[in-house]
Amino acid sequence: MSETSRDRTGDATREPMVVIEGVNKHFGDLHVLRDINLTVGRGEVVVVLGPSGSGKSTLCRAINRLETIESGTISIDGKALPEEGKPLAQLRADVGMVFQSFNLFAHKSIRDNVTLGPVKVRKQKKAQADEKATSLLKRVGIEAQADKYPAQLSGGQQQRVAIARSLAMDPKVMLFDEPTSALDPEMVGEVLDVMVGLAKEGMTMIVVTHEMGFARKAADRVVFMDNGQIVEVATPEEFFANPRSERARDFLGKILTH
Repeated sequence: MSETSRDRTGDATREPMVVIEGVNKHFGDLHVLRDINLTVGRGEVVVVLGPSGSGKSTLCRAINRLETIESGTISIDGKALPEEGKPLAQLRADVGMVFQSFNLFAHKSIRDNVTLGPVKVRKQKKAQADEKATSLLKRVGIEAQADKYPAQLSGGQQQRVAIARSLAMDPKVMLFDEPTSALDPEMVGEVLDVMVGLAKEGMTMIVVTHEMGFARKAADRVVFMDNGQIVEVATPEEFFANPRSERARDFLGKILTH
């Protein structure tokens, strides 16, 4: 098998969790996703890098149909992504999403933000959801903040709440769309530490980020995108030491020298 075909199909030893085949997407005349093919294995951490406007966030949002696609297929754990209705809502419950902005409910306590999905969507009993929320808030290091409201927390703490909220749904895969880009620099590390911990625990993760340290430390593979296309896929060691494409070399040259 060639290097490229192995990269495109993922690690053959892993059971496929996310399969993206022939996906295209336009915004008007702009072709933002061009024939995207990528397989992410169960328990794999894939970091998506690339310049602004390369299609990274659109790809991330297409995986749970926050963005529609015009052609191609996306499947999660063997099930094709439904177009709408209750089946889509059910599948979205299996896909955790952490955004740049934390999207917490300002009028609800931290605990209630975390328990809302399990109670409303998973139909868990409130006591069970509360117990799990306590465990998850402890896991992300903010159990002492459970009865506060989002405005009383720092940005880094709010993002950790957002991660706990996603984990409360027992997702099969977690999507992270620039999870640290809205944070002050001193808060970035506390969020990345939680994400590294998730990676070590075997969570399937697709992470759009500019954090090269996270890509080096936690990724199984790096996907480099430019102009709506996947330009290359490699291990972090290969990508950072010897990128194959001139576009990736140019990107890294600009990023790593600042």
